[in-house]
Amino acid sequence: MSEHTPGVALVVGATGISGQAISRQLVDEGWTTYGLSRHETLPVEGVTPIAADLLDVDDLTAKLRDIEPEVVFLVAWMKKDTEAENIEVNSLLLRNVFAALEGSSVRHVSLMTGLKHYLGPFEDYGTAVMAETPFHESEPRLDNENFYYAQEDELFAAAERMGFTWSVHRAHTIFGFAVGNAMNMALTLSVYATLCKQNNRPFVFPGSKTQWDGLTDVTDVGLLAEQMIWAATHDAGANEPFNVANGDVFRWRWLWPQIAELFDVEPVGFDSEPQPLDDRMGSAASEWAEIAKAHDLVEPDVDRLASWWHTDSDLGRDIECLTDMTKSRQAGFLGFRSTPQSFADAVARYREARIIP
Repeated sequence: MSEHTPGVALVVGATGISGQAISRQLVDEGWTTYGLSRHETLPVEGVTPIAADLLDVDDLTAKLRDIEPEVVFLVAWMKKDTEAENIEVNSLLLRNVFAALEGSSVRHVSLMTGLKHYLGPFEDYGTAVMAETPFHESEPRLDNENFYYAQEDELFAAAERMGFTWSVHRAHTIFGFAVGNAMNMALTLSVYATLCKQNNRPFVFPGSKTQWDGLTDVTDVGLLAEQMIWAATHDAGANEPFNVANGDVFRWRWLWPQIAELFDVEPVGFDSEPQPLDDRMGSAASEWAEIAKAHDLVEPDVDRLASWWHTDSDLGRDIECLTDMTKSRQAGFLGFRSTPQSFADAVARYREARIIP
C-alpha cells in the first residue's frame, strides 16, 4: 500500500457540505486546492475558487485549462423533477468535467453518491425492490433507473479512456458543519430545536415509526472527507466502491433526547403518525428573522439554513437503513465517528460561527 504526498486537488462542488469538508482537510494536509462552483468566493480559506457553469463545457474547459489536478473530488449534483431528468443533467455534469480535463494530469477521481444506490431513486425511493440490509457494496444494481448508476458509468468510461483510477463513496444521511448549505440534517434539526426553544414548543420527532424504533446509521461529513482522500492516496482505494458511515448504529428514540438536551427543549417521540417539518414550519421565516436579530446571528433567512423537505425525506422513510463498513475496514480505512458526538460537535461549530444562538 503506497501513499501519495500532497499535490494538486480539484473539488467539484466546493460550496456543498461535502465539498467544504473535503476542501478543509485538503488545505490542512498541504494540498494545493482548487474549488469549482458557481461562486466567485468560497467559504473555506486557502482554496482557490474557480467559478464556472458545469453544464457549459466550453466555459468549463476554459476555466480548467491551466489547472493540472492529480486528484479530482466529485461532490456536485443537481436535482430535477424526474429521474430521467436527474440522469440527463448529472451525467452531463460529469461528462463535461471529464471533457474539460482531457489530456491533463488526473491520477484519481473520487465520486460521492449515496444510499439511493441500494434504495432506489427519488421517484420510487424505498418502495420498489431494494437491497438487503445491511447494505454491502457487492449488491447488484437495482432494475430502477438511477442517476447514481449513470454517474458511475460516466466515471468508469472516463477512467478507461483517460487512464486514471477511481473510487465511489456511498454516504448515508450527512451530519456536519458547512456555511451556506441547507441540505444538512444537523443544521436543519438545530434550527428546528432553536425555534422550539424560542417559542416554548416541544421538540417533536417529525418522522416515521420505523425510523423512531428501528436501527439506522449516519455519515459524519469529516469522515466522508477522510475516506475520499484516503482512497485517492492509497492503492487499496483504487477502482472500488465504498460505503461510508460512522461505524456505530442507533435508534432515533435514543438519539432524539440527546439532541433535545443540547438545546434545552422537551423531546417528544413518535405518536401515531409522522409530523413532517415541512407542514409545521409555515411561520419559521418570520420567527427565525426575530431570533437572528435578537442574537446577532449571521443569517436571518431560515431557508438558507434549513431544508425541511430533505430532513423529512430521511426521517420519514418507512424502511430500515443500515450500512456495512467491512469492505472499507479490510482495505485499511479505519476511521469512525461517535454519532452523538458528531452532532454535538456540529452544534458547537454552528454556535461558534453565530449561525445558531
